[in-house]
Amino acid sequence: MLFNSFDFLVFFPLVTIGYFLLPYKQRWWWLLAASCWFYMAFVPVYILILGFTIAVDYAAGILIDRSEGKRRKAWLVASIVANVGVLAFFKYFDFLNQSIAAVVRGTGLSYDVPDLGILLPIGLSFHTFQSLSYTIEVYRRHQKPERNPGVFALYVMFYPQLVAGPIERPGNLLNQLGAAGSARDRMRFEPQYDKIAHGLRQMAWGFFKKLVIADRCGVIVDHVYGNPVLHDGWTTLFATYLFALQIYCDFSGYSDIAIGAARCMGFDLMVNFRTPFMSSSISEFWSRWHISLTSWFRDYLYIPLGGNRIAVPRWYLNLFIVFLVSGLWHGAAWKYVLYGAVHGLYIIAALMAKPLWDRLISTVRARWYRWLSVFITFHLVLLTWVVFRADSVGHMGVIYSKWLGITEGGRTVADLIAVVKPGMFFITVAAAVLFFCIDPWVDRWVKREVPAPSRTFDVAFQAALVAVCVLFGHYGSTMFIYFQF
Repeated sequence: MLFNSFDFLVFFPLVTIGYFLLPYKQRWWWLLAASCWFYMAFVPVYILILGFTIAVDYAAGILIDRSEGKRRKAWLVASIVANVGVLAFFKYFDFLNQSIAAVVRGTGLSYDVPDLGILLPIGLSFHTFQSLSYTIEVYRRHQKPERNPGVFALYVMFYPQLVAGPIERPGNLLNQLGAAGSARDRMRFEPQYDKIAHGLRQMAWGFFKKLVIADRCGVIVDHVYGNPVLHDGWTTLFATYLFALQIYCDFSGYSDIAIGAARCMGFDLMVNFRTPFMSSSISEFWSRWHISLTSWFRDYLYIPLGGNRIAVPRWYLNLFIVFLVSGLWHGAAWKYVLYGAVHGLYIIAALMAKPLWDRLISTVRARWYRWLSVFITFHLVLLTWVVFRADSVGHMGVIYSKWLGITEGGRTVADLIAVVKPGMFFITVAAAVLFFCIDPWVDRWVKREVPAPSRTFDVAFQAALVAVCVLFGHYGSTMFIYFQF
């Protein structure tokens, strides 16, 4: 079920009201049933894959807890193999098969293994990583195993963050579901005005990001990136700026809606974004962008590889491996591997150049240094959005060549305005500029990190957000970009 659908408009209040009307100890099955319904609205049969993952990790958690030594490790390995195996089969089989076929046929040999042609289960990478974090934390003795299979299933399937995160940890979400206490202690949340108002405020901001910014920008981006050959360099650059806003508002908007919906029921999910385009370095960018995934890779891959407590060359290699795997996590295509590799090289280059960079900027005033760094970081990230968004390697080459002036000609921005209609174009640009100006403050406000100027302002702002979504939102049940991952 999409958040930006009429179905969700009915689903959310019904589930929330039903949740509060039930006795505490019966709430888990209500939320689990609602989560199953939410997931099955996409492709019902794929809930069997989720069921397999849940059964394996539920059993693995208990077996790990009962075991010691090599047997304990063996159960963890079995859990990892099962989870990664499912992910590899459904998400990466065709990609690997096509890559092998290209190499084999390149040597002149025949290769007849067919692709599976399976539709990727929605949100597979998200709930696989969330489930894996449970067995790893039980293995590390940071988490007690959950004995109630229904509550564990709810931890993996909790509907607000089931298909696109944040990727939760058992220490946060599972414990809020009552794992640390008895059945009588589970989900003892009373409806609280403050939490519900806070949740609805964050949901409204998320809907504004998705409907008014992301989906409107997407119309222009899709038009230009659909055939960049037809457009000149300035137009493709303009579309890339819009794509940066589109993917940020699409993904962080989903996180805001998910976190807000959970908060209305009393649950606190982890923060997933912190205005990443205000970062002054690539490492800071990744501490603000998709935080739940970045911290997952830090805790379960980077640190086990040795982190930074090893020789410098190995440290750089570890960083590169983590970003390479992170890129592949995003999608089964070489462009995502390239996307991760470029960010890994950014980080390594920044570490190697830090002494020289520090000397160069020592004469620049701190305030200007900060804004110069933000400007440079934003545009380094912008270069990689071309890799992320382009439909093919050929289109990537076309866009970069137009920026460098190697290829000239094509439709101008004025031509683009005529094609997408002036009303659509100027409303989109005005909304994008407005969002860019207010996001650093509103983002902290909806997270309650800074207070609202007044209650009157709060009410007026929320009313304005709803009105803007109704009047200028782009409707049509557009999918969230990260659903495909």
